[in-house]
Amino acid sequence: MRKNILSAIQAHAAGEYPKECCGLLLIVGRKEQYFPCRNTATEPNEEFRLDPEDYAAAEDLGEVIAIVHSHPDATSRPSPHDLAMCEATALPWHILSWPEGDLRTITPTGHTPLLKRPFVHGAWDCFAVVRDFYVRAMGIELPNYQREDGWWESAGNVSLYEAHYEAAGFVRVNQPQRGDMIVMAIGRTAHPNHAGIYLGGDPALPGEESDVYGPGPFLLHHLYGRPSEVIVYGGPWLDRTRLILRHKDVIKTC
Repeated sequence: MRKNILSAIQAHAAGEYPKECCGLLLIVGRKEQYFPCRNTATEPNEEFRLDPEDYAAAEDLGEVIAIVHSHPDATSRPSPHDLAMCEATALPWHILSWPEGDLRTITPTGHTPLLKRPFVHGAWDCFAVVRDFYVRAMGIELPNYQREDGWWESAGNVSLYEAHYEAAGFVRVNQPQRGDMIVMAIGRTAHPNHAGIYLGGDPALPGEESDVYGPGPFLLHHLYGRPSEVIVYGGPWLDRTRLILRHKDVIKTC
């Protein structure tokens, strides 16, 4: 990174301290430029959220080639959220510890394992593992939806799974087959708030080995606050089931 760019990032971090600063690295013409953005997170000392208007203004100015943010009073080591969002944005992330001044860069790998990924709501969560399974196992790309943590707790909020499954290409069925999406209600919730992939009697996953054995049936899921895993689908999981959904493109090939 050029000294003038690093100096601009450091100045931004110092000016925002003890809040996290955030910004974008651009290519404008043939030159790199740092574009500082506003942090609109509700807890800016702990996290950042790029102001969407700033992001749009940056895109009008040049090509976004990286995302930048600071870690106040912490190391430059990426958090699970940093790693997840780096993959989600498909851009390099530059992380500056401040006031220490260490800069670290992480780059997207383009492939996050289905199993044992850490939980990061909105990036690596139950719907994300469902979307990734459909792409890798069936070549079906499901739409993504903006989702705030805790959306399921209030009856006044949109019930995301129930409201969007038809537009995403799913239909309800009565009996599951391998690859169906199982939608469940976990805990005290106003809406069904958890989803997984029904695997039937075969716990194998595309490109990965599962360490679960037995007659099944099995479910791939990513429970809040836990690593993603394959479990036996039965007992209380059946009681929690609210929807069994099959994608229309799967139906066409049956």
